[in-house]
Amino acid sequence: MSRERAERAVADAHRREWGLVLAATARVAGDLDVAEECVQDAYVSALGAWTSDGVPRKPGAWLTATARRKALDVLRRDKVFRARMPMLVGEEPEAEEDHDVPDDRLRLIFTCCHPALAREARIALTLRLVCGVSTGDVARAFLVSETTMAARVTRAKKKITAARIPYRVPEAAELPERLGAVLDVVHLLFTTGHTAPTGTDLVRADLVDRALHLARTLRDLMPDEPEVRGLLGLLLLTDARRATRTDADGRLLTLEEQDRSLWDPAMIAEGRAVVLDAFLGMPGRAGRYALQAAIASLHALAPSFGETDWRQIVALYDELLTVWPTPVVALNRAVALFHGDRPEHALAEMARLRADGRLAGYHYLPAVHADLLRRLGRTDEAADAYREALALAGNDAEREYLSRRLAQTTPPARP
Repeated sequence: MSRERAERAVADAHRREWGLVLAATARVAGDLDVAEECVQDAYVSALGAWTSDGVPRKPGAWLTATARRKALDVLRRDKVFRARMPMLVGEEPEAEEDHDVPDDRLRLIFTCCHPALAREARIALTLRLVCGVSTGDVARAFLVSETTMAARVTRAKKKITAARIPYRVPEAAELPERLGAVLDVVHLLFTTGHTAPTGTDLVRADLVDRALHLARTLRDLMPDEPEVRGLLGLLLLTDARRATRTDADGRLLTLEEQDRSLWDPAMIAEGRAVVLDAFLGMPGRAGRYALQAAIASLHALAPSFGETDWRQIVALYDELLTVWPTPVVALNRAVALFHGDRPEHALAEMARLRADGRLAGYHYLPAVHADLLRRLGRTDEAADAYREALALAGNDAEREYLSRRLAQTTPPARP
């Protein structure tokens, strides 16, 4: 096999298998830093081995076995091999221990979401280490610079070491206090795949599918948690539109432009049923994921964009702002206000968000503003906002869309 083919295989295995390999290795190493180093070494070894011997039938199993062997070597060198012997019984990682959490990757997510770490640090560390999301993409999800995010992840890892936080899978009674951060990890993993922050493709299907799998596993693990059902419903209803988000040439289509007859009816039906269960099981005020799922359900139910129940969507955003008061929610609410025949309120909200400053660098803020201005015929202002959004956007499909809109708002140059 050529080195080029081996490099492609290693890159594909990194994208698909990283989290599972790390989870299996961490169970042997008992230390996330050691596990991460061993997994990185395994991928380096794979490049040479696969170039000479070919790609194995199960790349993930090859990488797991190699990384675990390297972890055992570290343990032997550190003279703790005997203490770890009970963990090494059995050939397959799944056979080693009986845990309350059935999925290897989900176990590691719960483990990393330790309450001793700040909530954002837990989420960032887990996305980076377990889910294989790049530091730059994690930074974009948190609306901070890549340097800031790298420092945040490093501090979290140092705190784990300094506080001697052990690698230990939490017991069932400990899961609820970690659930909020775990839900945020799965949601951010999905959104990073739903619209990739960078690259040529709009969707990273591997991340979307991984998030859906984790959400389903969470629902099976904690079926009585309304927010777990809310998250699963939100993901299903959102992903039901995947096939219609671009046209045959790969160009981005807005919700208004999509062919709703091609939305996945089975996913919509499942998502709506899950959302209904979430609200029926809600003892009090609905949580953020159940409310977002309810909004997605209204979009899925609307026969057309023009027939969307914008008044109800605004009401749900009002409720969402009480439980999750973020500027991104306020931005989405402004869009609903505009389409609900309240453009003056929407533009006032846009002005407030721009003055607020927390969404500086978030390309959706000027992109949404540009779209509202274009619809009102204020083309010069819209063109300026589209240029601002273009300077911030990192995904090629979104950049093409913004360029197209900019061309529509810019008069042709005179000969």
